[in-house]
Amino acid sequence: MAWFKKDKKPIQPPADKSRVPEGLWVKCPSCGEIIYNKDLVASLNVCTKCSHHFRLTASERLKVLFDGDWQEFDHGLTSIDPLHFTDTKAYRKRLEASISATGLQDAVITATGTVDGLRCSIAAMEYGFIGGSMGVVVGEKITRAIERAMTERIPVIIVSCSGGARMMEGALSLMQMAKISAALARLDRARLPYVSVLTDPTTGGVTASFAMLGDVNLAEPKALIGFAGPRVIEQTIRQKLPEGFQRSEFLVEHGMLDMVVDRREMKDVIARFLRFGGASATARPVPVSTPLSPTGTLGEEPSR
Repeated sequence: MAWFKKDKKPIQPPADKSRVPEGLWVKCPSCGEIIYNKDLVASLNVCTKCSHHFRLTASERLKVLFDGDWQEFDHGLTSIDPLHFTDTKAYRKRLEASISATGLQDAVITATGTVDGLRCSIAAMEYGFIGGSMGVVVGEKITRAIERAMTERIPVIIVSCSGGARMMEGALSLMQMAKISAALARLDRARLPYVSVLTDPTTGGVTASFAMLGDVNLAEPKALIGFAGPRVIEQTIRQKLPEGFQRSEFLVEHGMLDMVVDRREMKDVIARFLRFGGASATARPVPVSTPLSPTGTLGEEPSR
C-alpha cells in the first residue's frame, strides 16, 4: 500500500482567499527591510533602516521642496520630433508612451512657489519620461524658468535626474547644454543664487552642463553622478574602478560637489544657503534685458 498518492485534480483556492490589497509594503533594495508604504511616504521615500533613497517623480520633488501650492509654467510645450527619428520604435511613439505613463508633456516641471518662506523658481526633472533625457523642450522650459527668476529677482533651484541629452533629437539636444548654461551666466551677472540638486542618476550632458554650475552643488546620498557610465569607463580604460566611483560621496571627497544631503534635510539646507546668500521672502519685479525665449519651431503648444 502506497503511503502517498498523486491527486490528479487541481487544487482549488479557498473561497475566502485573502483580500489584502497590493502595494501596502515595499522592500528596500539596499537592506531588504520590508517597509509599510505609508511609513515610507512619511519619510519622503527614504528607508527608515538604512537611509536608502528611493527615486521620486518630478511632482513629488516639488511637494518635498515647496511649502504648499505652487504655480506651474509651460506645461503644454511638447516636442514636434524635429528629426523624424526612428530606431526600434518611432520617436513620436516613445513620446506618446511617456506622456501617457507620466501625465507630463516632457521630462521637466517648472514652477514657482515658496521654499521655507522664500520665493523660488524650481525646475524638477522626471526620470520616467524617456530616462529624464534633455531635449529641446526641456532646454526651453529650464531656460524660461531661469529668465522668469531674473524678472522676479528670485533664486533658481534645479533638481537633476537624467540620463543626459536625448539622442532622438541629435545635435539639437546638445545645443540645450549651451542654451541653459548661457541663461545661468546671465543669472550670475544679475547676482541671483542658483542651487543645483543632483539625484540618482545624473549623467551625460546634464552633468556636463547646468547640473555642475550651481553656486552650491548638493547631492542625495549614493546618487550616481557622472558623464559616461562606470561600465563604459571600465571597458574603455580596461581597469577596475575604485569602490563607490561616481557616487555622490566619492565626488564630495574629490571636490566635485559641495555637500551630500539627506532628502529629509534638503529643504532646510537649501533655505539656509539662500538666506546666507541674501534671498528675501518677497521679490520686487524688475525689467530684464533678455526677454523670455520664444518657442520657435522646435516646440509647440497643443490646442486646449
